[in-house]
Amino acid sequence: MSADSFLREAVGGLPSPKFEPHATPLSKPLSEAKVAIVTTAGLKHRGDVELWQPGDDSYTVIPSDARDLQLAHFSPNFDRSGIAADLNVVYPIDRLHEMADAGIIGSVADRHLSFMGAQFDFASIIQDSAPRAAQELIDDGVDVVIFTPV
Repeated sequence: MSADSFLREAVGGLPSPKFEPHATPLSKPLSEAKVAIVTTAGLKHRGDVELWQPGDDSYTVIPSDARDLQLAHFSPNFDRSGIAADLNVVYPIDRLHEMADAGIIGSVADRHLSFMGAQFDFASIIQDSAPRAAQELIDDGVDVVIFTPV
């Protein structure tokens, strides 16, 4: 049995949270907005070699100038070749800086966030770490978040 087949059989029937679509119009032009990235790529700073573990609802705060990031995703099926070639595949930080330089967005946030996406229970994320993460971004004056689900 392939690893993909094994995982589909093991977790394919797990319930998934349902969310109502919600959009909030920008209160300012995008060219004046501060933009942050939230990814589920499980990024950590190089040297922090501890892998994310199932049930770990924490997140890593990533300074905007950090490029010493590594994938700490615990899933054996996660294809790591894209991030090995270009960090921007899962964390498009350089593209954001280019957009800010071109005046497309107002600025790049000083801090960004990374969760580990392969989770089996979302309750603690929905009730605890996600609201805490959102508040950090609000406190940083972030207007727009680019979410990169991995």
